[in-house]
Amino acid sequence: MEAPIGEILISEEKIKEKVAQLGKEISRDYKGKIPILVNILKGGIIFLSDLVRELEILHEIDFMSVSSYDSQTESTGVVRILADLSINIEGKDVIIVEDIVDSGLTLDYIKHILLARHPKSLRICTLLDKRARREVEVPLDYVGFEIPDEFVIGYGLDYMQKYRNLPYVAVLRVNG
Repeated sequence: MEAPIGEILISEEKIKEKVAQLGKEISRDYKGKIPILVNILKGGIIFLSDLVRELEILHEIDFMSVSSYDSQTESTGVVRILADLSINIEGKDVIIVEDIVDSGLTLDYIKHILLARHPKSLRICTLLDKRARREVEVPLDYVGFEIPDEFVIGYGLDYMQKYRNLPYVAVLRVNG
């Protein structure tokens, strides 16, 4: 079976450069602080892994697993929490680390859940911003790349749990 890989939108080299830049920005903004990076599984794990290696500050990490896609290429709009945080974030600086923000519905839901736990601060870092799909405006503090309204795979992003291992971000080719 041929992989459904279309146009490569962001090369491995460009991703490495941008992740290094984001790591420097976060390190500068959180100098003297110990933020908790909350990663949204599964797609964000590759981004988080590379990002934390670029940080020059102490930090903690924790994970949430949520679903709004099932096995589709369109969000269902219904967000389910599959796994919650293990760290108490009350009074702490928190950075949500996402792979991609499109409609904003899932991220807005997660943001409100985390704000209800009274963190000292809450910021959002995403590798990919698909603004054309935005239904709910969610402020993004650290953004890697703005991408067009295409379903993308690679660098942690999947199609039916496959293609996360690609070192670049590519468009999913749906017909041949």
